[in-house]
Amino acid sequence: MTTSAMDTETPAQVAPSPKRRRRRSEIPPIDRTSPIVRAVQYVLLAAYVVFLAFPLLWMLSTSFKPAPELVELHPTLIPQAPTLGNYADAFTEQALVRSALNSLIVASASAALTVLVAVPAAYALVRLRSWLAKPVLGWVLVSQLFPFILIVIPLFLILSEVGLVDNRAGLILVYVVWTLPFALWMLQGYVRNLPRDIEEAATVDGASRVQVLRAIVFPLLLPGIIATTLFAFITAWNEFFFALVLIKSPELTTLPLALARFVGIEGVARLGPLAAGALLATLPSLAFFSFIQRGLAGGLLAGATKG
Repeated sequence: MTTSAMDTETPAQVAPSPKRRRRRSEIPPIDRTSPIVRAVQYVLLAAYVVFLAFPLLWMLSTSFKPAPELVELHPTLIPQAPTLGNYADAFTEQALVRSALNSLIVASASAALTVLVAVPAAYALVRLRSWLAKPVLGWVLVSQLFPFILIVIPLFLILSEVGLVDNRAGLILVYVVWTLPFALWMLQGYVRNLPRDIEEAATVDGASRVQVLRAIVFPLLLPGIIATTLFAFITAWNEFFFALVLIKSPELTTLPLALARFVGIEGVARLGPLAAGALLATLPSLAFFSFIQRGLAGGLLAGATKG
């Protein structure tokens, strides 16, 4: 039996040349446990942490500086004459406590409603095979390309007709509509990673679809639900543009609107009270992050992997 030309050429093509073997053997492997490598890793990590934390440290320093220090030509990180007057001005002038309470109510309700709608919708898109699944997911992605200014006028007109302008319920509804597409896209990635065998076994044992969702799917989706809830909460907590258009009453002002009022009509900002108020507005987010950081990290990793 004769051997074809392709069969005779394949081993020569697959086998690496001696020069290539020598080059590979000359490259020593990196010992990740060596002291030098560990020291470089710690230095890079420390530089990254300093890079991320410096704006927060500068804001903290600015919040304790009196007005003369804020206009110095060569500012310093440590205040020379620290004062609490900026915090007093922030609380008394703009009613930050009331604004923070409004933001907390709106952000919590928006996050809860967003997750309540997104979880079963994501499950239906992934598990219930339908020709609508791909068009719906495509529309979810396209909807994220719309800028605020394109939809704020139609939203304002619609909410005016139903009496939801200058109302917490209207603002919550807008936040749910705005964050729902991305939340749906996040959760469908988590649902795809759930093994079907567990659900099928529960169905064979006589469990209904609702029982499968409550007893199996929701517990397994908990990391993804935590990550999506945090995303929806932070989005509503920091949002400014929709609140500026829809909220007019001072008693319904959210925290970003209250902070914006520290900037005067001519664009001159009162840096001390503004930094104090911004720092106070950041603390709830930091506390929320630190409280659920393990669940958030697990949720992000679970949604990033497949299989």
